[in-house]
Amino acid sequence: MNALRSFEAAARHLSFTQAADELNVTQAAVSHQVKALEDWFGRPLFVRRNRTIELTEAGQAYLPDLRDAFDTMNEATARLLRRDESGILVISVLASFAATWLVPRLGSFADAQPDIDVRISANDANVDFEREEVDLGIRYGRGEWPGLVSERILTESISVVCSPNLLQGANPLKEPSDLARYTMLHDSMREDWRMWLEAANVQVQPRRSLGFSHSSMVLQAAVEGLGVALGRSVLVADHLAAGRLVKPFELSLEAEFAYFLVCPERNLERPKVKAFRDWLMLEADRAAMGGPT
Repeated sequence: MNALRSFEAAARHLSFTQAADELNVTQAAVSHQVKALEDWFGRPLFVRRNRTIELTEAGQAYLPDLRDAFDTMNEATARLLRRDESGILVISVLASFAATWLVPRLGSFADAQPDIDVRISANDANVDFEREEVDLGIRYGRGEWPGLVSERILTESISVVCSPNLLQGANPLKEPSDLARYTMLHDSMREDWRMWLEAANVQVQPRRSLGFSHSSMVLQAAVEGLGVALGRSVLVADHLAAGRLVKPFELSLEAEFAYFLVCPERNLERPKVKAFRDWLMLEADRAAMGGPT
């Protein structure tokens, strides 16, 4: 590639000196690269005179195609840089976080960045950034993902939530011991229920349990009055604000995990990723302070 660039610059200027100035190398380096290319072809590309150079017939034939190739590469590079500034931004997000927290807020990002098209991939599996066309991910854990930068977005607490209808009727939910009369709703984090009941110092066996693969489904079941759920504060905040769910008890537990933005460090240099990261952190700060969605 260095030899090709040296030849193209020297042919365009018809000067090794000017080519060297453009490429920020020595004249001897340009001459050496061109000579190496001529040796590879087995024919001269320049006629060298005392103070001037001219293209041979072979050099004249080669230059237009080579220049077109460099133009194509430059255009491809420019398109890629434009794509980093705008275009499609692919985000891998936990399905529950996307449905209950991220998607309701995306309108403000679209308004602020109309040139960036967001694509949400709802996926609970870790992303292989080397193989998948994903710009960044939002994950739930301790912040330990080898080879990736992780930034804490939101911490959360866990509390019991239910439909306001369950606080009324013939068997209202008033004390933690009343949970024995209700269906326990849960996702894969069923252990959270055991921890909450221990913290509440009650030993109850719920009437039955109903499990779901995603937290958003658990919360929707609670909204429909199908039972009582443990709500993580980040996911349940909008439901509480709208009155679709209520907290029957004061007790909350600090969650062991938190939500993190994760991606390769190099991705943070992309303008579209930086724009989304800055917006996301601002929205997270608003949510933490109880601001509007």
